[in-house]
Amino acid sequence: MKIRAAVMVGVGKPLEIQTIELAEPKANEVLVKIKATGVCHSDLNSLNDATTPAPSILGHEGAGIVEAVGSSVRSVKPGDRVALSWVPYCGICEYCITGAVYLCEAAFGPSFSGTLLDGTTRLSKDGKPIFHNSLVSTFAEYTVVPEMSCVKLPDEIPFAQGSLIGCGVATGFGAAVNAAKVTPGSTVAVFGIGGVGVNAIQGARISGASKIIACDVKPANLEIAKKFGATHTLNVAEVDVVEALKELTGGFGVQFAIDCTGHTSATENAWKGTRKGGSVIVIGAFKPTMQITLPAGGFHRVNKSLRGSYYGDTQPFRDFPIIANLYLDGKFMLDELILERISLEEINKAFNAFGDCNCNNVGRQVIEFK
Repeated sequence: MKIRAAVMVGVGKPLEIQTIELAEPKANEVLVKIKATGVCHSDLNSLNDATTPAPSILGHEGAGIVEAVGSSVRSVKPGDRVALSWVPYCGICEYCITGAVYLCEAAFGPSFSGTLLDGTTRLSKDGKPIFHNSLVSTFAEYTVVPEMSCVKLPDEIPFAQGSLIGCGVATGFGAAVNAAKVTPGSTVAVFGIGGVGVNAIQGARISGASKIIACDVKPANLEIAKKFGATHTLNVAEVDVVEALKELTGGFGVQFAIDCTGHTSATENAWKGTRKGGSVIVIGAFKPTMQITLPAGGFHRVNKSLRGSYYGDTQPFRDFPIIANLYLDGKFMLDELILERISLEEINKAFNAFGDCNCNNVGRQVIEFK
């Protein structure tokens, strides 16, 4: 079938709206009509990454309606409302059978090579292949995805809000709920108040934390953090954040720190601002050349833990519906994460906004398809 899509034609170049061909889904695949897709900073990273195959269709935060299914698909049917997960899993490997489905290796190779799970593409133009991105390629009217990327949503949730659950929302929420396992009455610091950080705040709020301390360099972001549940804010450009965290917690430091920044200096401050026996969860992506420096003296005596969390330790088939129902119950803020609703033709405006330091980055611009 012919579809319209935003095509990455080269590294760092503006996306081009083109008409391309989309093949039918194979046995374990699903054809989804995209109704809404968020534009995430990770999409910009892919656009500027020389290892991203081109031409390709970016986009990984999407929601839509199942149009057709392959012969072996059993979990969804035509007409189902779904959010898409860019981390499908096999269900049978060492990681999956122990519950860590977010660490399944099945998706990594195809995701980076620009194919679906069988190593081939369903996208083409003039007989030449176009590559997928993150196995879901949501910057298009329709997409073909693995069955395990399709997570059913309640019919009551709007598509724009549902699309955001698939990445930034689940990652931030999961960092607090799944990875850190924030406990009622506890103290939490969140470093980096963007589209992921505010959802870590929401996860901490829903978990019953008594103090949620937002840490960032942008005053506007810190004000927004309060709307999502932060009880305190610290501008790390103006205060000694380690001492300030201790001051807010009776001299001890926080019990949980979640670093969404991708900057090792923030991780180091998070470590120093966490009390004995505390946990530091890192969900921001570091550049490969970066190094973390921690004090070695007395390391064994502080009983702290520091670990990364991929996708917020999310189990999509469990966590997406939880978040959707929290939203429908009025307990989770998704409406406020939609910064602007745009058309596919306006997609480059959304990419350009990432480079504007004056733009609000706490949320997403969302492409809606009629």
